[in-house]
Amino acid sequence: MFDRLSRRTLATMAGGVCLTLGLVAGAGAADGDVKVTPLGSHDGEFCSRDRALVFEDPNGTRILYDAGRTVAGPDDPRLGDIDVVLVSHMHGDHVGDARISKTNTGTCGSPDTSVSTLPQSNTVDIAVKKQAKILTGSEMPAFFAAKLSAAGGDSGNSMLVRFGAEQELGGVAMTTVPAVHSNGVSPSFLTGPLAEYLKAAGVGASVGPPTGYVLTFSNGLVVYLSGDTGITAEQELVVKDHYGAELVVMNIGDTYTTGPKEAAYVINELIEPKAVIASHANEPATDGGKLRQGTRTAQFRDLVQVPMYVPLSGRTMAFNGDASCTQGCD
Repeated sequence: MFDRLSRRTLATMAGGVCLTLGLVAGAGAADGDVKVTPLGSHDGEFCSRDRALVFEDPNGTRILYDAGRTVAGPDDPRLGDIDVVLVSHMHGDHVGDARISKTNTGTCGSPDTSVSTLPQSNTVDIAVKKQAKILTGSEMPAFFAAKLSAAGGDSGNSMLVRFGAEQELGGVAMTTVPAVHSNGVSPSFLTGPLAEYLKAAGVGASVGPPTGYVLTFSNGLVVYLSGDTGITAEQELVVKDHYGAELVVMNIGDTYTTGPKEAAYVINELIEPKAVIASHANEPATDGGKLRQGTRTAQFRDLVQVPMYVPLSGRTMAFNGDASCTQGCD
């Protein structure tokens, strides 16, 4: 077995070989890049409830991260094939307690997410239809296994990867890393007497601590997905020092997670990646695809010392193995 450094080196070399062959064959340089497509509530904008991102490895493996409420269910035409679904934690805006019926309904600040997905969740509905794996940490796999079975899916498609471990699916190495947040399951996701007891008591079920993810793609690109988190020492010790994350998807919404100042500290002082994508802004951050001044997202852009990219819904960005954006980041 190769250690992590050896595998990353081999992945980078393999990506370079694939890229060279593609150029010889007349293909574009982006053939060896990781594609990142935001799936938000309003086309071409970064809106208040936007969480979902689809990552596509150069080998074609497609990973959906935190489907939330802005993916219009498993039949959303933007999804395409999905091989793996990641869920950072069980809050409704990430696992999907409701969803849009289609894009561009409601406003960017208050999208229409009136389609209920309870008690299954948007995540489970998508995974069953796409026959995708759900990869989570903590005690979440048992919860999702039961949900998949109840929805007519395969409970075996709920897979575990806890802190310090690793799963490789479709040529992408994936692990969970600590997040500082909460991770209660709302009684609305449950059925039977337990749901009623928890609701009456004003508490939720526990499925262990929340997580972030680190993904190592086949071209060598290492991506940190922060989930919902405050500042944590592991962002330097684990995410930077051990995994060497080069591209970060960072939550900036404040109150519930790091705000723009705190998130900028994480980027500038703890992880020091080569680029960052803003996430979880909890605001209508753009208008006509342009960043609005005075927003948390604009403040974050001004504070970070690396290129910051705004995840405009439906606009695909591409990153090479060194986290340089090669297309879609104008």
